[in-house]
Amino acid sequence: MHGFETTVPVTLEMMILQGRVMRGSAQALVVVDMPFGSYEASRKQAFQSAVGAAKLEGGVRMAETVAFLAERDIPVMGHIGLTPQSINTLGSFRAQGRGSWEPIESDAKAVAEAGAFSVVIEAVAEPLARKITETIAIPTIGIGASVAGDGRVLVLEDMMGLSPRTPKFVRPAIEAAVEAYARDVRGRTFPGPEHVYGMKQRG
Repeated sequence: MHGFETTVPVTLEMMILQGRVMRGSAQALVVVDMPFGSYEASRKQAFQSAVGAAKLEGGVRMAETVAFLAERDIPVMGHIGLTPQSINTLGSFRAQGRGSWEPIESDAKAVAEAGAFSVVIEAVAEPLARKITETIAIPTIGIGASVAGDGRVLVLEDMMGLSPRTPKFVRPAIEAAVEAYARDVRGRTFPGPEHVYGMKQRG
């Protein structure tokens, strides 16, 4: 959305602007990602940065911060598995949990026990994502994980083909719709009579 290749350079001010969609939401839960560098330094920094419900990447290493915020009535959504803000450490956007399951299971358990109300499980091997959903007491939201999760999420820019790479778990449905639209415009079949405005009848 801002022209960056990863989410790492995104600022807190940018996310506050994104979070303003809450003004138009009467029923939907709006959770704003805390950007890299806005919560890692300390629990106090995380508290000062948080507005409404916040999503933090990291499991065991963020459990104290999750608990600190939850105790102060800030709803926290965890995020484990592939954590895009850690791309410089991870080295690539590769799937997680294809080898040892223990670190990711520990992350899930830690954020659940710390008081997170839900957790995103991103790009985690299907059997592991399923096991986590079955063993922790909070809802799981999958992104490229198991159908066993309690919900799913996709990044709009990924769905629209605007990201530098298309994740395996993204269906090209929106891209196909845009291609069909462009084809119809070029072929002059859109807009049709039902899509344009005619003249008013004179009485």
